Amino acid sequence: MQERTSLEDSLAGIGKVERELEDQIEMIELGEVENDQSVIDESENALKALKKEVARRELEALLSGEADRFDTYLEVHAGAGGTESQDWAAMLLRMYTRWAEKRGFKVEYLEETPGEEAGIKSATVQVSGHNAYGWLKTEAGVHRLVRISPFDSNARRHTSFSSVAIFPVVDDSIKIDIKESDVRTDTMRSGGAGGQHVNKTESAVRLTHVPTGVAVVCQAGRSQHKNRAQAWDMLRARLYEIELKRREEQAAADQAAKTDIGWGHQIRSYVLQPYQMVKDLRTGVQTSDTSGVLDGDLDDFMAATLAQRAFGTTPGAVEDVE
Repeated sequence: MQERTSLEDSLAGIGKVERELEDQIEMIELGEVENDQSVIDESENALKALKKEVARRELEALLSGEADRFDTYLEVHAGAGGTESQDWAAMLLRMYTRWAEKRGFKVEYLEETPGEEAGIKSATVQVSGHNAYGWLKTEAGVHRLVRISPFDSNARRHTSFSSVAIFPVVDDSIKIDIKESDVRTDTMRSGGAGGQHVNKTESAVRLTHVPTGVAVVCQAGRSQHKNRAQAWDMLRARLYEIELKRREEQAAADQAAKTDIGWGHQIRSYVLQPYQMVKDLRTGVQTSDTSGVLDGDLDDFMAATLAQRAFGTTPGAVEDVE
């Protein structure tokens, strides 16, 4: 049914583009006959928007990887730097949440560890929607923020780092065998605010795959049984993602999630002071609309990275912004 829905969406999108193209060409011809420049201008603007839609559809057609169509888990981890980095991690989580909402995707919070004063130390969400993993897999890596810290009484400029990890939610068509003897299970009290159940029972579950060191935590449910089942799904997804990257020879992308969350490892820089600039260090794509990017306008960055992976194009060395 998922495959059928995907195909129907693709065919419906192509049909819509064809109809829109024909309609706008007819409107331009009508405007020329009646010498109505406003109709011509309006149709030309509609064609420009349609061109962007076609480019987006073309990129989606490139999302043909084995797991691209799946939903995805998204993890955010604050780097060293205390409150400033934890606040940056919370900003990143909001950015991806807004991006997903704009696309009509569903976002479910699975785990969140609050920061000591503000922000978060880490969080895991599940993003559900068509090609969710295919789009978000381009965002895995370290993200750098430069701004005047609101937590610094001397109003000095600070540089903060947080990392993003992406791995697909695998369905029953993917078989992943994990020996229970290789997995260590720990239970703990859930963190977070409110509710009679929170912090009274050890409902949160952490699973650690000893051979690989991969660990997942789930505390979304009220019962330990539900959290344990969800954690096992997350662990299978993590191990499947590692195997995918090994088979696709994407060792560099896999390593990015394991490197230090600091200088030299960032994939994108966000500068808010003394000027406004967001720059991707893989593709060279940049914009001065920092508020738009932090509000979820990420399609240009994702599209450029997808095209780079699909066509093997590279801009060469990209200099970071100060």
